[in-house]
Amino acid sequence: MFLTITTTGTPERPATDLGFLLHKHPEKAQTFSTSYGTAHVLYPEADAQRCTAALLLEVDAVALVRRGKGKGRGGAPDAALAQYVNDRPYAASSLLAVALSSVFSSAMKGVCNARPELPAAPRPLRIEVPALPARGGPALVRQLFEPLGWTVTAEPVPLDTEFPQWGDSRYVRLELESADRTLAEALRHLYVLLPVLDDAKHYWVAPDEVDKLLRAGEGWLPGHPEQRLITSRYLSRRWALTRQATERLELVRLAEADDSAVEEIDNAVEAETETEERPTPLAVQRREAITAALKASGAARVLDLGCGQGQLVQALLKDPAFTEIVGLDVSMRALTIASRRLKLDRMGERQAARVKLLQGSLAYTDNRLKGYDAAVLSEVIEHLDLPRLPALEYAVFGAARPRTVLVTTPNVEYNVRWESLPAGHVRHGDHRFEWTRAEFRAWAEAVAQRHGYGAEFIPVGPDDPEVGPPTQMAVFTLTTPKEAKAA
Repeated sequence: MFLTITTTGTPERPATDLGFLLHKHPEKAQTFSTSYGTAHVLYPEADAQRCTAALLLEVDAVALVRRGKGKGRGGAPDAALAQYVNDRPYAASSLLAVALSSVFSSAMKGVCNARPELPAAPRPLRIEVPALPARGGPALVRQLFEPLGWTVTAEPVPLDTEFPQWGDSRYVRLELESADRTLAEALRHLYVLLPVLDDAKHYWVAPDEVDKLLRAGEGWLPGHPEQRLITSRYLSRRWALTRQATERLELVRLAEADDSAVEEIDNAVEAETETEERPTPLAVQRREAITAALKASGAARVLDLGCGQGQLVQALLKDPAFTEIVGLDVSMRALTIASRRLKLDRMGERQAARVKLLQGSLAYTDNRLKGYDAAVLSEVIEHLDLPRLPALEYAVFGAARPRTVLVTTPNVEYNVRWESLPAGHVRHGDHRFEWTRAEFRAWAEAVAQRHGYGAEFIPVGPDDPEVGPPTQMAVFTLTTPKEAKAA
């Protein structure tokens, strides 16, 4: 991944001033470590008449996959083709944009302590990017850069020069030229528009990306004719963040038109009078959904398998319909915390008779678990290694055989909606896997068929039309006539 910045100069204003602006000495080749590889800064040429700074980013494909948990995620569409062989190390993308902001952070802010007068002085600039993914083709490249005053050359890269009939690839060779441009402006344009053209980001787009966009877009984005497209693509089409950015950009535009400060425009409501209803936590929604499903099944004696610190047991104890509740967990520490949470040592005799905490492993059959109306596995299966799931399956469905089994697990498709979750990460460090809706359904239906159960699927939490709910729940009901009657 390669980018060059070239400027020309005179004896009075030598081109080597570029070294001061970039805070990188022209006579040195420097190396910087990044999250996904190594960045090199060097100067192929440097004299008073002409100076070129080059940024070479060597992407570590293995690190890219590992940080994405081996799922080929992180917004890189070509990573779906192969985990280790794709265009990320070669084509300019958000990886290069992040390297620019990291290696040239002072230059992007327009700061030069050694020569404070330099950042504000426009100079001739020429920027070259040999391989740039452009979803929208050369026409979109021109639509994005020309309104900013750049002279744009965007040449399509053929798929194969030996076979011209195959046509052009989605990559272009980009050249940008301007006779009078500050370096800080140029870097901010690249920081925003490189990932916009690639239309993918290698990291999770969190709410702070709105602030980054507005900082980098200050002075040019509010009036850009393609502002909506830029905002949407930069924020990975996350409509809530896009709307927030659009509203703030409109305030900036109105303030500039009125020659006022943004704070003077956005003063209709006092900050201290603003109220916002806090959403119900997903954990609470999950317990409510489990309780409702248990009551619908008519269960009175319930197993909470993998009860953890006893939150569900505590919730079920509040409902007198559940006459016996057993919490089982392999962790003695978790059971100790659950006991404290439930205040078992101070619980009345009648209430204490309804609850029991047991230590045990779901990898083995346990006669203590037989004869119950229902069993709950809430956020449990994803903590097991996949090869151990058949043992759990047999222990619960084959040996214990409650009339109803409830299983909840994260829906990995919904992870893109979590604003605080980095791209490619699972929701908890101990999760061995997270399934899509189709994967969970296939597993549940196979388990049900093997053990004489029927399976129904219920969404838990907001059911997003694109990615489904945050939690998926399967309700297994024993259907073997003889056993169902006995149960």
